[in-house]
Amino acid sequence: MQSRTQDRLLAPIAVKSHCPTNGKEEEVNTDSMEDEAEFNWEEYMEETGANAAPHTTFKHVEISLQSSFQPGMKLEVANKSSPDTYWVATIITTCGQLLLLRFSGYGEDRKADFWCDVMTAELHPVGWCSQNNKTLMPPEAIKEKYSDWTEFLVQDLTGSRTAPANLLEGPLRGKNTVDLIIEGCVLELRDVSDPFLYWPVRVIKNVGGRLHLRYAGLSKDHQAQDTWLFYLDVRLRPLGWAQENSFTLEPPTELRSLKSASDWQQALEEARHDGQTSPLPLEVFKDHVDLPKHFFKTGMKLEMVSLWEQLQICPVSVSKVYNEIYFQVTLDDLSVDVKPQFVLCHTNSPGILPVQWCLKNGVSLERPRGYEGQDFDWADYLKHSGTEAAPDACFPDTWQTRGFAKDMWLEAVNPHQPAEVCVAQITQVRGRLLWLRLEGVAKPLSECIVDVESMNIFPVGWCEANSYPLTPPLKPVCQKQKKIAVVQPEKQLAPSQPLETVPVNHCQPVAMDPGAANGRYCCSKIFVNHRCFSGPYLNKGRIAELPQAVGPGKCTLVLKELLSMLINAAYKPGRVLKELQELEDQSWDCQEETLKAKYKGKTYRSTIRIVRLADQIPDFCRKVCMKLQCCPNLFSPVLVTDKCPENCSVQTKTKYTYYYGKKRKLSKPMGGEETAEGELAKPTRRRKKRKAIFVQKKRRSSAVDYTPAGSPQDSDDGDEDEDMALQSGSEGTSSEPRDDHTDASSVEVSSSRPRRAATLRRAVSAGNAAGGLEAPESRRRSTRSLSAYNQNNSKYQPPKGQDMQMEEEEEGQLVLDRNPLEWSVDEVVQFINSTDCASLANIFQEQDIDGQALLLLTLPTVQECMDLKLGPAIKLCHQIERVKVAFYRQYAN
Repeated sequence: MQSRTQDRLLAPIAVKSHCPTNGKEEEVNTDSMEDEAEFNWEEYMEETGANAAPHTTFKHVEISLQSSFQPGMKLEVANKSSPDTYWVATIITTCGQLLLLRFSGYGEDRKADFWCDVMTAELHPVGWCSQNNKTLMPPEAIKEKYSDWTEFLVQDLTGSRTAPANLLEGPLRGKNTVDLIIEGCVLELRDVSDPFLYWPVRVIKNVGGRLHLRYAGLSKDHQAQDTWLFYLDVRLRPLGWAQENSFTLEPPTELRSLKSASDWQQALEEARHDGQTSPLPLEVFKDHVDLPKHFFKTGMKLEMVSLWEQLQICPVSVSKVYNEIYFQVTLDDLSVDVKPQFVLCHTNSPGILPVQWCLKNGVSLERPRGYEGQDFDWADYLKHSGTEAAPDACFPDTWQTRGFAKDMWLEAVNPHQPAEVCVAQITQVRGRLLWLRLEGVAKPLSECIVDVESMNIFPVGWCEANSYPLTPPLKPVCQKQKKIAVVQPEKQLAPSQPLETVPVNHCQPVAMDPGAANGRYCCSKIFVNHRCFSGPYLNKGRIAELPQAVGPGKCTLVLKELLSMLINAAYKPGRVLKELQELEDQSWDCQEETLKAKYKGKTYRSTIRIVRLADQIPDFCRKVCMKLQCCPNLFSPVLVTDKCPENCSVQTKTKYTYYYGKKRKLSKPMGGEETAEGELAKPTRRRKKRKAIFVQKKRRSSAVDYTPAGSPQDSDDGDEDEDMALQSGSEGTSSEPRDDHTDASSVEVSSSRPRRAATLRRAVSAGNAAGGLEAPESRRRSTRSLSAYNQNNSKYQPPKGQDMQMEEEEEGQLVLDRNPLEWSVDEVVQFINSTDCASLANIFQEQDIDGQALLLLTLPTVQECMDLKLGPAIKLCHQIERVKVAFYRQYAN
């Protein structure tokens, strides 16, 4: 039944968005409004709490995303060590134009697998070397594995399939199957009611495999006769298929009156000529399934989703059997002088159901017109009509739901306007049928029934991915006047000066030809090198939770995902958005993408320029890292396995901020940093105020302050102005140069941190000669500012420096024989075992905590991540504090 209804019903037209302006009030130094007319799936689902139908439930979409290359295909690849020689490789998996290959001879060993780009790599079909007198030679690593490589190749290639030559060279090189169908291609389309009648159609548009088709001989004036079908539809065949199978080539019956017979014949000749000039590769039809034989007989009764009345399931009868593949069903109608309504079906037609299906699934079955009884009963109906019900074996699996569930969301074609794709919600699931409510469509036309196998339903985001308009809800949640802080580029404006509202074109579609998704626009993995320096904006702990790599895939999608993760790993996402918005290079081929972040109940949104070309990704990643003042290898196409080439783990923050940051002059200290003459510069009012509070807390009895004064948790009092917070460095980390090894992303940073280096230097150089108070006090303040807690007042907050000195002499200072930044996980476990917290050592082993991670641990982190009570957590943090103090005493300078 995919025929008349599915074929005619489901297909879209470019419809203007029904979504009115969504007001969003700027909170960055302005109260102006920004208009946003674009529907945003992520925001809509977040605010409604909706769930998207899993992408894997849309089998036809999954197939359309597959590469023309299939796993297991063989090809000949140039050896890296000896480019003049070649060897046979097997395709392990594919991602767009990227192929993961393994040389023959490695067997199941994955260590030598490698990615290559179809568009740039030297790849050839099997047999190319022998035809061109090239040498086949195995890689050096496995050269000695077999004595007779010729015999090995014979066995390895027997029964295997080689990669198609036309996909490795020429205009079709590297294109996905769905991209092979371009505008102007000619196919043959089966008639909706006659299984033996075909006519050529031209592709007007290809939207992710959904084809806008126009019959040969018709022009734009006959757009009403156009049809939309997914390229996997069984009605579509390659040009010449009808003639090869002795079928009739004539225009559909309802269209014949539009042209004369000679005009139709001329149109056929033109279509054949065009098809021969630019033939459609047969790879397009490799995923088409052969229809199974049916077991229906004339007169059999069944149930079917009505193609003529909305939301109805009706009794129908098999009225004609064409062959073992096709049959015709007619709507049961007992009234007098009725025109029969029929549809062409096959075994896999969606919407045909066995007798009693509605009863078993609690769905209402419509009585046939003219039926006299009040309640329709199949047993009586079959008895009076002298017919039989079609056996259940005639039907496909009518109970499978494919993972769809009630209240899931998806995108669906409007059956009344086949060119329109709408936001849709599943309101009911019964067996293999879905009841949908189309948002943005006026009632009662908003309700429809589709089969789980329908090719007119798509996953959330399909339209956006294919740059096709999506009809949003008439009254979407996103229309609420919700306060959104729109991130604007910093232009050194005074805080009181209002910023000009910049209209942001969200999700701006990029004009791309259907085959644009070639190797230039795809990239392999981009690695997140967790051990690299994360700079003042990114939280080291959150960075550590990110996956090791993103990709492979389309460049813009991979980079968008990566940047979104980095933004969410920031102390203040809005600040990172600002930095990224200013990133630009005239040499880049960019695409604008809208990124957003949330912080303290506010939503920040910004349009970021992201490179589209794979060869520009290394430069883009490096410049983003420099913009965020982190190690240039923090995220990069290169995996840092051991030691970072930038040596970032042993560099001081001062050097990093200077060389990779904004190159602030080191001679101009800020916020109480030591001047060149050794005197402390006058701190700002904000810092002095914080210091006063800090001292006051310190002088109280045993008040414990577990959160550092300048940490991100408390650095933003209320709705502090973003620009002011950033300029004053009150994000919890200052972007000024600092002289220490600890990662700037640690949440342990305090308001006194910019002056810590000077304080430490003075404390160390003075030693005990500075008197009983000054040096210890300086050291104690530094120690407190480095720790996220101060719990044992008797030990770590002595009222006098003398007491502290005596205590240190009694206890003995911790002396480290190796820089803790270089400790391995085992060395950390060994240290914990040597303390009174030995029972917790296994946690460090399980969590892979090395020396760098150890120095970043704080009391809140220990309590939350290790699930410890306050007492054991404080004891553990005391031991970590000893390591930190020893680290700053022995290695910081």
